[in-house]
Amino acid sequence: MPTPRRRDSATTSPAGSPGDPIRHVIVLMLENRSFDQMLGCFQQIYPELDGIASRPPARQNADDDGNSYPQVAGAARVMAKDPNHDHPDVLQQLAGANGGFVRDFARTYPQSSSTDRAEIMKYHDLHALPALHALAENFTICDHWFSSLPGPTWPNRLFVHSGTSLGRVTMPEGIMNANLHWYDQPTTYDRLNERRIPWKIYFGDVPQSLVLVHQWAPRNMINYHHMQRFYEDVGGRESEFPAYVFIEPTYYPPGTNDDHPPHDVMDGERLIADVYNALRANEDLWRSTLLVILYDEHGGFYDHVSPPATVPPDHHQEEFAFDRLGVRVPALLVSPYAAKGVVNTVFDHTSLLKYLLDKWQLGSLGDRTAQARTFADKLVRAPRDDTPRTIPGPSTAGGVVAWAPRTQLSSHQAALFGLTHLLESMTGAQPYEIAARSSHVLTGPQSQIDVAVDRVEGFLAQQRDRFTQELARVAPRP
Repeated sequence: MPTPRRRDSATTSPAGSPGDPIRHVIVLMLENRSFDQMLGCFQQIYPELDGIASRPPARQNADDDGNSYPQVAGAARVMAKDPNHDHPDVLQQLAGANGGFVRDFARTYPQSSSTDRAEIMKYHDLHALPALHALAENFTICDHWFSSLPGPTWPNRLFVHSGTSLGRVTMPEGIMNANLHWYDQPTTYDRLNERRIPWKIYFGDVPQSLVLVHQWAPRNMINYHHMQRFYEDVGGRESEFPAYVFIEPTYYPPGTNDDHPPHDVMDGERLIADVYNALRANEDLWRSTLLVILYDEHGGFYDHVSPPATVPPDHHQEEFAFDRLGVRVPALLVSPYAAKGVVNTVFDHTSLLKYLLDKWQLGSLGDRTAQARTFADKLVRAPRDDTPRTIPGPSTAGGVVAWAPRTQLSSHQAALFGLTHLLESMTGAQPYEIAARSSHVLTGPQSQIDVAVDRVEGFLAQQRDRFTQELARVAPRP
């Protein structure tokens, strides 16, 4: 696979300089899509973008039967089978001159059809994704943004919150085998707390960030809110909006909008459009905000750029050396201070942390973050006045893909269920109560989903109550 090209095409002032106009940073992180699949088509507009070549021959991947699958347009909205993206699978996908993405998928699903296998190589053509492509056409595309490690969702999301996964590249396995590690590393939110900089996490159903031990503190729980609250807050006074916001999509059906297969990508498009349009409608907030749209990892879909070498974040190397980045993912910088065009600098999720640490003079978040390249100098000095006031969401003309109950949870959904089991155990619930609920959830995926969401609500409510009680204890008496 070719090595990444480094080309820089923008100039500006660093985010930490005096008079920095960006006072708010919003991060929307979606799931499991490669750069080639989602944004590679933009080489049609930007020849300098490292994407889908317009001239033949098309890039190819083969299965073990010798069948070759080219990189062509026409990716499906819904892919029924979820490609594997665990650490060993990603290493197989990256092996060889052209990669083994199709081969790994075919070995995971030996009964899969040629149509299924072809989806691993397909990409969404220009304007097929109405919201993501509208933003890509109007703002900054980062075409060498890599996931932080060659592995699945959880470790990569740990990197975006803290700059490390404490040596882990594996996912928890099974709804009753949480396989949870004690992730007690310092986080971005700790560093913001130290500087008394306000932040919030808005979520759809079960926030994966609750796997971070420090987030359980009552003072942090009051910063977790449902997405409805985001739309209320984003319409309010600019001065009252948090400095840093992280958005977690809805991971469970119905209503999933995280882009994780087999979920309909148009639901993710609707979320992207809703977030942008709500932000853009508040002129004061818009003119002081950077929206970063990211994907945590590639989800097993083909990307042609070989991930470069990097440095480990710390001494934790229990499951991997952390000396190589993961597969390229879609990344956009959206702001009146983000120019139309392409930035070719090599970034990973710790580049976001580097930007935040420099911007607000936060404390350290490990060696990877310290050496990461920041995108601060890719933002323009003067605000643009030509940004779209709205972008389109999915058209209903294409029909709606009906949600059908699943026969089992995905590995990510099962891992989230295991996390909620742990959270419930910390609420003081009696062991027999937890056991009773656990046996109940085995009746089917929808029961598991209902219980998982209920557990999170109970945990958040209890921690908020504890915060209120702590305030009452320290409040001065009249």
